[in-house]
Amino acid sequence: MKKIFFLLTASVAIMSCSKVKDGEYLITGTAKGIANGKTIILQGQDPTTKMTVALDTVKVENEKFEIKGKVTEPAFHTLILQDANGPIPFILETGEITVAIDKDSIHKTKVGGTYSNDEYVKFDEDLKKSQKRLIDFQKNNTQKMQQAQQAQDTATINGLMKQYMTIQTEVQADSKKKYVAYAESHPKSFISVLIVKGMSEDPTADAKKIESLYNSLDESLKNTTPGKEAKSKIGQAKMPAVGATAPPVGSAK
Repeated sequence: MKKIFFLLTASVAIMSCSKVKDGEYLITGTAKGIANGKTIILQGQDPTTKMTVALDTVKVENEKFEIKGKVTEPAFHTLILQDANGPIPFILETGEITVAIDKDSIHKTKVGGTYSNDEYVKFDEDLKKSQKRLIDFQKNNTQKMQQAQQAQDTATINGLMKQYMTIQTEVQADSKKKYVAYAESHPKSFISVLIVKGMSEDPTADAKKIESLYNSLDESLKNTTPGKEAKSKIGQAKMPAVGATAPPVGSAK
């Protein structure tokens, strides 16, 4: 009995420690080496115009910053650090999101704290492994290509381009497999609904597979904007083409 009481007390204590309620977000950031007063802008997309808009602006204080607000559904947003050389992408969703800014290499900034952001980081790292072959080929052959272009050596140029296209095709095929595999195994991840939406917009994708992936998604994801857009695309794909003639009655066996 004492053990049960202790577990219940501990659960209440953990829940009370949460700084956000359902439908709220808290971004807690560290900005090591960044001067006081530097601004950080939270950017999102206007649901009507689809234009990028500033949602909030804060200033760095003692190498830290904090942004708090309300959110209706998960969506990709960005943080813009004053004078930085690029944006910081992340998924704004209910929960406590942590951001550790790398001022020297903004793309190395670490984001986590919530399920979708942790999943996004892992999925992105996995994709980079596939793309490494293409990046390595470019690095190893850039000088060779430049020399061939200067010498108008078409044989070398064509050979390098052929190799590049082959690797690119293989990388794209591997990436597509990873997209599908991820969506199949992560029905509650926001990344999955984005994958399904992307596939629904690809006329070459397997329509039955797309519908199967959509149906396996958690209901909360189906009700998001990309979930609704995917459902619409799937419905459109099922509709007969304009001008198509219906089969004669009784022709189907």
